Amino acid sequence: MKKYLLSLIFPALLVSCKAKKVSLSGGEPVDLQEFVDFFTPVKLPYQLNNDSLQQKDPDSLAIDYSVFGQFVQDSVLSKHFAKNVHPHLYALGKAVTPKAETYLFLKAVTSGRKIIYVLCFGKSGKFLAAKPLLVADSRIAARDVATMDAKYTITLRRQHKDSDGQIKFRQYTYAFDGSGAFPLILTESNESAQEGQPIINPIDTLPHHRKFSGDYLQDPRNFVSVRDGREPSRMIFFVHFEKDKGTCKGELKGTARFTGSNSAQFRSMNDPCTMEFSFHSDAVSIREIDGCGSHRDIKCFFEGTYLRKKELHAGHSRKKDNPQ
Repeated sequence: MKKYLLSLIFPALLVSCKAKKVSLSGGEPVDLQEFVDFFTPVKLPYQLNNDSLQQKDPDSLAIDYSVFGQFVQDSVLSKHFAKNVHPHLYALGKAVTPKAETYLFLKAVTSGRKIIYVLCFGKSGKFLAAKPLLVADSRIAARDVATMDAKYTITLRRQHKDSDGQIKFRQYTYAFDGSGAFPLILTESNESAQEGQPIINPIDTLPHHRKFSGDYLQDPRNFVSVRDGREPSRMIFFVHFEKDKGTCKGELKGTARFTGSNSAQFRSMNDPCTMEFSFHSDAVSIREIDGCGSHRDIKCFFEGTYLRKKELHAGHSRKKDNPQ
């Protein structure tokens, strides 16, 4: 009888041990399959929002930074976090396309920044692309929601209340294109297209102390903002333009690297867009080199010269430095 019971219990224990999730704490070797299996499958549509950024995640979901680096390139995180800063990482979930890509949802947290990403791996297990979905930013009074639907398209929605208490939103839809990027495929909004509609400058309050940092304008709705990068060889920028009476628009935020004493270039392995900046004594010229169609309407381009906005002198009351 005892032998019979043991013959039933032992296989059950063996199955239980095999089903136990491997630890990604860095204390033991991990292969790619174990890394992917660590993420719990989610049911689509899968939605994340501002609350997802703020909630505390259990240690059981933690991923050691060195383990993460075995399977995902360092540049995915280094573009958004300061040099030599290793954020705490947490596995939020995964969605698997039958016989195709696997999408992993990851949260990265430091004391000053929280970001949720989607990571895309190919059928062979090769890392293909990453895209930030949500970024905690207390300066912006808006509700942000990121959703992956049953067709594996990603929708980023930002909504806020206007002065009349009406809910206004902007919605952007992306889909992995199979070549290492998430191009924009659809834009929707119920905001007014009137000339006075405010433009949100996401880098407005960042430091701008270096030589070329500041705001460059053609008019209040066509501007280039440049802010200090985390090191002198880089700059953070935001470009917004509206042509043909507002019927053709473009907008791009990113980090560019200086390629010369007066020039910088935006290029990213997660974005086909390449843009060149040429600085003059009191202006900046921008030129779209290639692949920026997902950031603008089809009939217009990132191009032109913008004059530098003069800073208020010290001792004067300084209004919010916004090119709007």
